[in-house]
Amino acid sequence: MDLFDATTTAAQGVPETAGSAPLAVRMRPRTLDEVAGQERLLVPGSPLRRLVEPATPGSPAGPASVVLWGPPGTGKTTLAYLIATSSGRRFVELSAVTAGVKDVRAVVDDARRRLATGGGETVLFVDEVHRFTKAQQDALLPSVENRWVTLVAATTENPSFSVISPLLSRSLLLTLQPLSTEDVATLVRRAVDDERGLAGAVELAADAQEHLLRLAGGDARKALTILEAAAGAALAEAPGDDAVPVVDLPTVERAIDVAAVRYDREGDQHYDVISAFIKSMRGSDVDAALHYLARMVAAGEDPRFIARRVVIAAAEDVGMADPSALQTAVAAAQAVQMIGMPEGRIVLAEAVVHVATAPKSNAAYTGIDAALADVRAGRIGTVPPHLRDAHYAGAQRVGHGKGYVYAHDEPQGVAAQQYLPDELVGARYYEPTDRGFERQVRERLERIRELLRGRRPR
Repeated sequence: MDLFDATTTAAQGVPETAGSAPLAVRMRPRTLDEVAGQERLLVPGSPLRRLVEPATPGSPAGPASVVLWGPPGTGKTTLAYLIATSSGRRFVELSAVTAGVKDVRAVVDDARRRLATGGGETVLFVDEVHRFTKAQQDALLPSVENRWVTLVAATTENPSFSVISPLLSRSLLLTLQPLSTEDVATLVRRAVDDERGLAGAVELAADAQEHLLRLAGGDARKALTILEAAAGAALAEAPGDDAVPVVDLPTVERAIDVAAVRYDREGDQHYDVISAFIKSMRGSDVDAALHYLARMVAAGEDPRFIARRVVIAAAEDVGMADPSALQTAVAAAQAVQMIGMPEGRIVLAEAVVHVATAPKSNAAYTGIDAALADVRAGRIGTVPPHLRDAHYAGAQRVGHGKGYVYAHDEPQGVAAQQYLPDELVGARYYEPTDRGFERQVRERLERIRELLRGRRPR
């Protein structure tokens, strides 16, 4: 069992940490004001703030249990500490990786005894609760139901699929947002200067910070771990003079054994690589597409940005030639948002392979652009009377809906009537190719257009 039991000695803050503790632990926020990137959840009066801050007489009580869902390094453990220490409650941590039902029951039984003897409340933090079996999660239900403990459960996976319904219904679900690059940069700069952190013992060069932030990918814990390793290397290599060692780009590279990919997210390299990535998928060169994907991943490009480009490519370049490519791309974008990196690289690779190897058609893309060109040029016309809304009083007196043929009443499900305005009769915007699924669409569309003109398909 992985069990951590700590009682704070102060009304605010986290359990005291030794100076030898990892930098990410030493720099854990002591108050809500130090928490980065979750402002939406911490507005005055919010359930989470009520749970963390000491209750005032007459104020509503905070929730009995909370499920925190968010990517790694977004502050789930920090919030659990703050919930525990806001009023001096005992903090007990269980890891779902190693703890079993017996461990859960032991913590709950101890918490009940403490409550019965005036020993105070217990906050039970369960990290990676999605790894708990149904039986283990069931063991938590009585303690949540009876408020024997304040349960704070953290997960990186969608709780709707990984947490049992009875436990989820008794808990407040809070979704933590990924930290922005600026959020992580603020935490890194604080760690360099703060007495709890490096206390100004090193300086962090701008290019080194940029590379560090790319590698961290929005994970504050990862950023501080990289910073600590690089600072240690800089201090070990520093000459004996009084100059403050500088953590530069080569120092960061040596510390983590990852060479910086020359990729400026604000400059030409960024646009050149993403352009080559898109054109490789469009050109069906799956190996080149994976190469450029790897360059972006290694450089720390935001995986959500990459996923958006794959979604666009699936719609613009594959289109109806393989409609499932868009489904794959959208699913990949959602999965990357859910699981983050580094596992997200696998999801992105699957979507890139699908888009790159799929048959290609931009017919839908050119079709909407052609229709927009007509609309912007003023070729609009009026809606034919038989298609106009006839549900309001008086509509039929002016001819709205008169002569409309209900498509489902026709033998082929296609009614031979005019749909376009008079000015656009005969206009064609969508011309499917003969590639992939669009070949079937083309054959069917030819028959439909014959029926629309009142002709029997050949």
